[in-house]
Amino acid sequence: MAQASDFTHAIAVTLEDGTLTRKEGQALRALAAEHRHDRERLAQLRNTAFRLAGERIERDPVGTLKWLGKVDKIIDNAARQSDDTPRPRAAFAPGDNGLSLILTSLREARRTVDICVFTITDDRITDAILDADRRGVAVRIVTDNDKRFDSGSDIHRLSRSGIAVRYDPDEDHMHHKFAIVDDTTLITGSYNWTRGATRNHENVLLLHDPPLIRHHRNEFERLWRAFG
Repeated sequence: MAQASDFTHAIAVTLEDGTLTRKEGQALRALAAEHRHDRERLAQLRNTAFRLAGERIERDPVGTLKWLGKVDKIIDNAARQSDDTPRPRAAFAPGDNGLSLILTSLREARRTVDICVFTITDDRITDAILDADRRGVAVRIVTDNDKRFDSGSDIHRLSRSGIAVRYDPDEDHMHHKFAIVDDTTLITGSYNWTRGATRNHENVLLLHDPPLIRHHRNEFERLWRAFG
C-alpha cells in the first residue's frame, strides 16, 4: 500500500518538466484509483499536489496552474468512484445471521484472509476457511494457545491442512475476534467463531473503512511477529 512518501514522489516526478504527460497522467490515475475508497489518502494526495504547486508557481505560474488543474481532476474522478464502496452491515445472534455474514465474506475472498480470533469450533466456518485455501487464497490465523486444546477445536485440522497458524504463548488470552478479507473487508464484533455463538446474544459487523482496516492490519501483523 502506498505511503505518503510514495505520493510525494509520484506527483513530484510529473512536475519536474512543468507538464503532465499522458504516461504520467495514467500513472497518477492508477495511483488515485487504487485508493478511491479512502478519502483520507485522496486528501493526502491532493494536499501534496497543492503544496508542490505552491513551491513552483512563481517560476512558472501558467504551466503550474495547468498541471494542478489536471492533477486535481484526476483525484476528483477517483473520489467519485468511491460511491460504489459496500455499505457496513451488522447482524445479531441468537440466530444464524452473524454466521451468514462471516461465511459470505470468507466465500467471496479472492486474495487474502487474515483471521485473529479466540477460538474456532464451528465446522461451517472451518469448511469455508479450507475452501478459501483450496481456491488459492493466502490464509493466516492467530489464535489463543489454550483454546486449541478444547473439545471441538478445529485449529489442529486447519494447521494440518497447511494453513499458517500462530498461537499466543502468554498466560493471558488472545481474545480478539476479527478477520481481514482482501484488505477491503473487516469482520469484527463480539461473535466467537463457535456453534454456541449462534445461541448467545452476539453481534457481527462487516466494515469497509480503509483507516479502520489499516489499524486492524497493523495489530494483526504485530501479533503475527510477536507469536512467530
